[in-house]
Amino acid sequence: MATKDATKDGAVHLTSESFDELINREGKPVLVDFWAEWCGPCRVVGPTVDAVAKEFQGRAVVAKLNVDDAQDVASEMGITAIPTMIIFKNGKAVDRFQGIQTRDTLAKRLEKAGA
Repeated sequence: MATKDATKDGAVHLTSESFDELINREGKPVLVDFWAEWCGPCRVVGPTVDAVAKEFQGRAVVAKLNVDDAQDVASEMGITAIPTMIIFKNGKAVDRFQGIQTRDTLAKRLEKAGA
């Protein structure tokens, strides 16, 4: 499914192929960080996303999708600026926000989604 083990490195790294499978899981909310290597704000928020992934392990799934590697998914999701984060629950987007976020903001939004 994912290309990277979330238990050691924080967030799960998604591909176009693994995206649908992950967000359509029932139960836990899934936070997806849409980012790119060249994006300065994305690099700033990356460690925060990884920290939240570790903190919410078992209660939510936190994932990253490189928009350069998965342009089809980024287009399908209407990503026009990065970083953009979307929280999915049972396959449906329940929250969406852009820009650098704090750990507290990400935690509160995941808890609101049921984590």
